[in-house]
Formats: sequence, structure tokens, C-alpha cells
Amino acid sequence: MPEPDAVLGPREGTVPPFRHTTARAWRLWRAFGVEQSDPARFYGLLARDSARHVASHLPGEGLRGQWVLDVGGGPGYFADAFEGAGARYTPLDSDVGELSGLGDLQPGTVIGSGMQLPFADGSFDVVYSSNVLEHVPEPWVMADEMVRVAKPGGLVFCSYTLWFGPWGGHETSPWHLVLGGHRARRRYERKHGHPPKNVYGESMFAAKAAPGIRWARSRTDVDVVSIAPRYLPRWTHWVLRIPLLREAVTWNLAIVLRKR
Repeated sequence: MPEPDAVLGPREGTVPPFRHTTARAWRLWRAFGVEQSDPARFYGLLARDSARHVASHLPGEGLRGQWVLDVGGGPGYFADAFEGAGARYTPLDSDVGELSGLGDLQPGTVIGSGMQLPFADGSFDVVYSSNVLEHVPEPWVMADEMVRVAKPGGLVFCSYTLWFGPWGGHETSPWHLVLGGHRARRRYERKHGHPPKNVYGESMFAAKAAPGIRWARSRTDVDVVSIAPRYLPRWTHWVLRIPLLREAVTWNLAIVLRKR
């Protein structure tokens, strides 16, 4: 039986168990195909899945009562999912347009840079970022900042899309794999009459798995909870052990840390 797609369990603020199943992977894969045409379906599903994923690494009542910073929060889908699971939610983004995608800005929204978070050390119970690091010119500076603002014992969850995966070029995929980033961008402009939303070398960069794994394992102030393909079923997670294969197959790498 497929696992439920709801974020809430039998009572408000609870989250059903999270598992890296094949059924879940298939649902997410299908949803990625409608990111541009039906963003509510795609981002709503991803947000609910994200709340469950994060909650699976938290003890007790999961997200209930946790203060979550979402770096690169985007539209309000993630606010609905995290707040629906009982969290206090603060989104941060550098792009007001992204944050207002569903209308008015979320109360408590912060405009700022992920590479220089405007918060004191040890401020948040959970510091979360989904599919943002590939859009940052210095991704590990941003990752360092995420650890800095997490409380001792707090959770840091960051995931990002890998360049050599099927969606690495975002809307220019799969041509980024054949032509490279710049030529794939020019091809997109010729076909559609306008540049892609994600411009290689400006707002999208060639993110890889190996630097993220090295970064996580090099920090002495965190414990590594999990490094795994975010969207793939558990039986495929062995691909991370093979350097070249993991860059092409992992698709999206999720790094979960607990701050000491």
C-alpha cells in the first residue's frame, strides 16, 4: 500500500513516519514533471514531504514547538507544511518575488543573503534549506552560516540538486549534460524567446556531491546524522559509495547534521 501523502497524522501537529520508499520516489519523480505547469502540485507535495523528512530526524513530537529557519523559503507552500506540523516557521530569501509567489509575504519573513544570515549564533532549533545551494556562488559559505545559527543540539538539513543529474540544469535539462551550461542556456533562449529562470553562471551553478560530503565530514562541531539521496528509495543509497556514479544518479543530495 502506498504511504499517505498527508503531512498530518491522526491529530493536528503530528507527522506520519517517513520512509525512502519506491512509491514515494515515483510520486516525486512524476511531480517534478509539472514544476513549471502546475507549481502548486509540485511544491505542495515537496513541502509536505520535506516536513515529514525533517521530522523523522527529531525526537519526541517531531516539529511541534520547533523554531525552523528556511533559508531560501520561496512561496508559502513550505510555511503551510511546517506550521501545519506544529513548527514556528521563519522564511528567508533574497528574492521578494519568490517569497510572494502565493500573494502577501508570510508574517515574519526576512529578506537577506544565505551567505550572510542576519541572525545571532545558536538561534534556531532547525535550519533547513531545499534546492538552494546550487543557486549560490559560494554554497559552503552558506552551509557554514546554517550551522552557525543552529542551536547546540539543533538540526541542520540542507539538500541540493546535483549538476550531473537528470535535473541539474533545471529547465535547460537534459541539454546541460550534452552542451554544457552556457550553450544549453542559449539553446533555451532560441527555443522559448526568453532566458531561463535559472541562468547558468549567474543564478545557477554546477553543484556536485563530493564537495558537500567533504564539507559535512570536515566539520568538528557537528555530528553527521545522514548523507543520502533525498528522493531515491533506500535500496539505491549504495550509489553514494561510488564517486562518479553518485554524481549522475543521486539527483539530489540531502545532508543532515546535528550541531554539538
